[in-house]
Amino acid sequence: MIGSLRGRLTSKQAPWITIECQGVGYEVETPMSTFLDLPAIGAELFLHTHLLVREDAQILYGFATETERSLFRTLLRISGVGAKMGLAILSTMSVADFQRCVEYEDGAMLVKIPGVGKKTAERLIIEMRDKIDRTTTVPGASKVTVDASPRSEAVDALMTLGYKSAEINKLIGSMNLEGQSAEDIIRSALRQAAQ
Repeated sequence: MIGSLRGRLTSKQAPWITIECQGVGYEVETPMSTFLDLPAIGAELFLHTHLLVREDAQILYGFATETERSLFRTLLRISGVGAKMGLAILSTMSVADFQRCVEYEDGAMLVKIPGVGKKTAERLIIEMRDKIDRTTTVPGASKVTVDASPRSEAVDALMTLGYKSAEINKLIGSMNLEGQSAEDIIRSALRQAAQ
């Protein structure tokens, strides 16, 4: 198993990159979250990797953080979720955003990921619920935390007010949240709930 690579970035053409390590060039497939943060060609690069061996291919996947790789590996164990979907999830949202979708049972957000339908979103929520804390925790580190988006702040506030996940998803699922603050989202949701 190849657990990590450190070398010189010699080419990048999304989602594939090549890293040269001691004269050997490794072709690595990356999620967009990793690809978009790559240094310039010729720079040194370190990636956490996962080697997937199939009958017809051996594919090396690279991740900027161990947390991303951990989530990818956990997703591979879920029925109906392959490497392609795992990369799509990591390319579309951060580990913390995925964690929030699972915690708040936000299937509406998950179906926006290419290749994820309603049934797959439900399966992801059910099967990842008990795995998410272990997935997003790196040994020796605390649970992943990021600055909350206005949407997730609003969801937190509505849950504190006693609303259930399904009710919150119904209230804010059809809203256009672009450019809105958490307060705006909460106000709109409470107005809808009062109707």
